[in-house]
Amino acid sequence: MDQNQQQLIKLAHTKMPFGKYKGVHLIDIPEYYIIWYKNKGFPKGKLGEQFQLIYELKLNGLEDIIKKIQKDYPL
Repeated sequence: MDQNQQQLIKLAHTKMPFGKYKGVHLIDIPEYYIIWYKNKGFPKGKLGEQFQLIYELKLNGLEDIIKKIQKDYPL
């Protein structure tokens, strides 16, 4: 398994660590909230990188990839 696959598996299982959507998988956070964060500025570090990827996935209608990973690679 390569690094990109590992990154997507980790992303699929990452939950929001704080705020209104604390405990919700990042992929399940509503699109409007992700867009709001993009306009405001994503957090620094790993979470910000994950938000950026979630934004790109949602923008391109690829959320189902993450949903499939959640199902195929449970933690």
